[in-house]
Amino acid sequence: MKTLLTNARLIDPEQGKEIAGSILIDGDRIAAGGYEVDVPSDARVIDCGGKCLAPGIVDIGVKICEPGERHKESFGSAGQAAAAGGVTTIVTRPDTLPAIDTPEVLEFVTRRAKEACPVRIKPMATLTKNREGREMVEIGFLLDAGAVAFTDGDHVITDNKVYSRCMTYARSLGALVIAHPQDPGLSNGAAVTSGKFASLKGLPAVSPMAERMALDRDMALVEMTGVKYHADQITTARALPALERAKRNGLDVTASVSIHHLTLNEFDVGDYRTFFKVKPPLRSEEDRAAMVEAVASGLIDVISSMHTPQDEESKRLPFEEAASGAVALETLLPAAMRLYHSGVIDLPTLWRAMSYNPAKRLGLDSGRLAVGAPADLVLFDPDAPFVMDRFKLRSKSKNTPFDGSRMQGRVLATFVGGEQVFGEL
Repeated sequence: MKTLLTNARLIDPEQGKEIAGSILIDGDRIAAGGYEVDVPSDARVIDCGGKCLAPGIVDIGVKICEPGERHKESFGSAGQAAAAGGVTTIVTRPDTLPAIDTPEVLEFVTRRAKEACPVRIKPMATLTKNREGREMVEIGFLLDAGAVAFTDGDHVITDNKVYSRCMTYARSLGALVIAHPQDPGLSNGAAVTSGKFASLKGLPAVSPMAERMALDRDMALVEMTGVKYHADQITTARALPALERAKRNGLDVTASVSIHHLTLNEFDVGDYRTFFKVKPPLRSEEDRAAMVEAVASGLIDVISSMHTPQDEESKRLPFEEAASGAVALETLLPAAMRLYHSGVIDLPTLWRAMSYNPAKRLGLDSGRLAVGAPADLVLFDPDAPFVMDRFKLRSKSKNTPFDGSRMQGRVLATFVGGEQVFGEL
């Protein structure tokens, strides 16, 4: 089956360019692309109407609550949400019940994903057993079973000897370690970022220094072990010098920031609105602006959704007691369009952070429009306006901070391996 997507604005993050042109799909791969593409006689032709065509989003750090909390999110519902949001590859977190810390649990997850999910699933595994920070998992066996990275998520390993041994072993196998840079002592029990706003609201707070302290510790261990390292969320300006220094010194280090920390700040919490409670907490406007600049300059490599479903019962609590997290598979693209429409980041740079860089970091061949790359594509209208209604989201959980917001950017079609999994064309 050949499909020609013509009359499109091609967003090429690999080349950093945006051009008018076409993409020819042959089977599950891109066969040709550019300003002039020959039309095979047997091809299905789709006129994109001048809308944007880009590589599908590769989203690192998505929580799908199988096994253990399927009422919050399943592979089926997350896959439908991802397809509707232009996400063609989901990189799942291992903080499930039980945690993904053995090849058997990982194989269950992989099997369930193949049965129920219309997009690609790449699972991560824990770094220590049950995320307890005491005993290293069988990294080699988990790699063989399909794990693309290893992380304990927000359970920060406090024992430096255990952590360094994990890093050393991961280094010997070429495995990627993903960490959550937050000092666990300072951040324990915190609901917001420290400052005047936190004091006025009477909420327990954490200093931005907790992130810098943890990142400084991690960078020292990375320098000692030589491991491939990725910080799952950098959210404060004070952490950026440590990241810049590590990269300048040649350490194999990359970093993400969540879309919420790029588009929202601490004042959005307002009158204790628990849908705005995320981890790390929303930061100051100065920090948010610094994160946007870091993405634009390339210092922060990846934008992720950090999709974390929570049910109504866990959010309808006093702010301090409510669960952290927000769903974002469907809102990642329109929220990112806020950065585009405000003129601070162009579309190729956005897609470099949302597609090309995460794919490259994980060793995937997606995230590109090059000939021979997988035909994982998203067609979208960056200007289409709408009002976000959380009850229309395809995720089982509806905990989005963008509920009721005026947004721009609508996905028209999503292709995975050349097959259309969302949209009507």
